[in-house]
Amino acid sequence: MTSAQGPELTLLYDGGCPLCLREVRFLQGRDRQGRLAFVDIDAADYDPSRHEGIDYRQAMGRIHAISASGDVVTDVAVFRTAYRLIGLGWLYAPTTWPLVGRLTDWLYALWADARLKLTGRPSLDQLCHERCRVSSITTDKSVGSGTSA
Repeated sequence: MTSAQGPELTLLYDGGCPLCLREVRFLQGRDRQGRLAFVDIDAADYDPSRHEGIDYRQAMGRIHAISASGDVVTDVAVFRTAYRLIGLGWLYAPTTWPLVGRLTDWLYALWADARLKLTGRPSLDQLCHERCRVSSITTDKSVGSGTSA
C-alpha cells in the first residue's frame, strides 16, 4: 500500500519524550512509501475519538498504533509492525519466538513503566491531572465565548 490509500499503521507517540521523538524521526526517515502516520498524543488537540478511543492515559502508559483496518496494536507489536512496513522487519522477527518474545515483552513493560521518570518527565498521574486541568480551562473558554442575542 502507498500513501495514496492512506497509512497502513498510525503510531500514537509522546511528542514530549526525547527518546520517542528520536524513534519517530528514524521511522519517518525510513518510511519512503508513506506506510506510516504519526500522531502526537502530547499535543493539546489530541482527540481520542479520532483514534479508536485511546485516551491520553492509555496512550502515555504504553505505545499504541492503529492499523488501516482499525485494529489497535500495542507494546512491542507496534515496533514489530512498523519495522516490517519500512523493510526492517528482520530486526524484530526474533520477538515472535516464544522465549525471546516473552523476555522482550517483559523488558518493554519495565521501560514503559519507567519511561517518564527516565526522561525527566512528571509522573503519568501528574501529566493526566495537568492535562485535565488545561482541557477544562479550554472547554470553559470555548463555552463562554459564544455570543448571546
